[in-house]
Amino acid sequence: MLTLPEYPWDAMAPYVEKARQHPEGVVNLSIGTPVDPTPEVIQAALTAAADAPGYPTTHGTLALRESIAAWFARRRGVTDLDPENILPTVGSKELVAWLPTLLGIGARAGAGSADVVLRPLVAYPTYDIGAQIAGATPLATDDPFSLDEETLQRVKLIWINSPSNPTGAVAGVEWMREVVQLARRIGAVVASDECYAELPWEVADDDVPSILDPRVCGTDPETGRGDHCGLIAVYSASKQSNIAGYRAAFAAGCPELISGLINTRKHAGMIVPAPIQAALAAALDDDAHVDAQRELYRRRRALMLPALRAAGLQIEDSIAGLYLWCRANGTDASAATAEDTWRLVDELAQRGIVVGPGVFYGEQGNGYIRVALTATDERIAAAAKRLAG
Repeated sequence: MLTLPEYPWDAMAPYVEKARQHPEGVVNLSIGTPVDPTPEVIQAALTAAADAPGYPTTHGTLALRESIAAWFARRRGVTDLDPENILPTVGSKELVAWLPTLLGIGARAGAGSADVVLRPLVAYPTYDIGAQIAGATPLATDDPFSLDEETLQRVKLIWINSPSNPTGAVAGVEWMREVVQLARRIGAVVASDECYAELPWEVADDDVPSILDPRVCGTDPETGRGDHCGLIAVYSASKQSNIAGYRAAFAAGCPELISGLINTRKHAGMIVPAPIQAALAAALDDDAHVDAQRELYRRRRALMLPALRAAGLQIEDSIAGLYLWCRANGTDASAATAEDTWRLVDELAQRGIVVGPGVFYGEQGNGYIRVALTATDERIAAAAKRLAG
């Protein structure tokens, strides 16, 4: 049987219970689950597609894939994405967890060592879990260019995440382009987790580049189209459209990789239900609700920033996305320990506020907490009052 670490969020149970004892109720700013209503346009599409007696297609309907391609062109600066090179997924987490396995990455027979999966120093823990499921070796680095050549030749998958979960940092075009060039030299796949790209706050010109942006990936000289060879963009509509419960996401990019993923997922039965496909298309076709939701989060963020600072916390990065990445003022990040994180978690739980421990995101998260913006206006206001009081 495969042995994996205990699910990290289970460790939060005593802090959640402590926060619940607050006389004015708990404010849960930890996992980041959406709380605002699912837009009517999406609910209507789901209802209209509810009569679905037949099996859905693994590749997704053409209507959905065309909606995704149009969304990439309209919102992400990727104007030439072929709908054939798009794949709907059952949320983005399942793809993150299973991508190394689906790509055939893992232990190398006869080589005496495993393939390597790179992920950022501070990162969504499922990148590591996916590598472990596949039998590969996860390696944390923000500077893949500094790795020795022997290690680089074992690297088969490079995860990048912009805007970052948990830090909210945004990668620039030049750095992403250099990662793509490195990956192509060593024969690795680059998977770019871009799930928070529609939530820029302090980003010049709101420019959050996609891995499929021609400024990043270059242009195929034969076709004149973006060169998506070896690249996969991963995206979820959960946060921007309040449909986390729908498990509606997608991947797009390299024709050969997407084709292979489709074939493997057909065999494995990894299929997005037909009504969800219809709902996802409706979500991506409608920009108005995304713009409105962004403004809700902008207002909540504007309340939380000064309140956290008043409580003695320093906010780092956090220029995009759904979270604020914080540590106590005056602390040395390089010397921080896991105990520093849990002390902050406990202090906030005493105020009835539940936050995410930075230690869940790697050793570089020691001393930090992650504060989500996903609570109602009333609960955000309550948290701000408790922090600033």
